[in-house]
Amino acid sequence: MNKTVTIILVLVSIALMAYNATMIDFEQPLKGDSSVAVIGIIAPLCAILLILIYRTSKKIQKEVEKH
Repeated sequence: MNKTVTIILVLVSIALMAYNATMIDFEQPLKGDSSVAVIGIIAPLCAILLILIYRTSKKIQKEVEKH
């Protein structure tokens, strides 16, 4: 996975988080459709974290292969 693909995936995840943030009823954030929106915010956060871990591991792998 090259850098361009990871950037696109992160941007899509951020867009999903923004969309789901508009769906939350801040008076009752864990009831009804708001709970689905909260889960919809947490899932892209996890995806971004996994993508960043993957990129970091690839950088480390390249450094190890150099030596």
